[in-house]
Amino acid sequence: MSAAENIVKELREEAGLSVTARTLYSVTHKAKGLYRPDVRDFYKLYFLCERTDQAAPTAGFETTDVGFFRLDELPPLSRGRTIESDLEAAFAFHRGEITQTLFD
Repeated sequence: MSAAENIVKELREEAGLSVTARTLYSVTHKAKGLYRPDVRDFYKLYFLCERTDQAAPTAGFETTDVGFFRLDELPPLSRGRTIESDLEAAFAFHRGEITQTLFD
């Protein structure tokens, strides 16, 4: 399964959303980021996805709650997985302020 196919599958399973992966906007080496320390060493791939229907998000087996949030109204983040700058980059890419894939 490709990375793009995997993100489509994960969004369907964890949030009940049907999407297509539109573009890869960032590749980050987790150990170089501002994340909580982790013994694992891996890269994080960030995709901008587009919904293929208007179904409401629903929690899956691995999630307790799901929803859409404005950048200034985010719930507490799981900082070992996601930090504010990851989401700020996603919004900037979506608005067209960033047009090339970010990488470190």
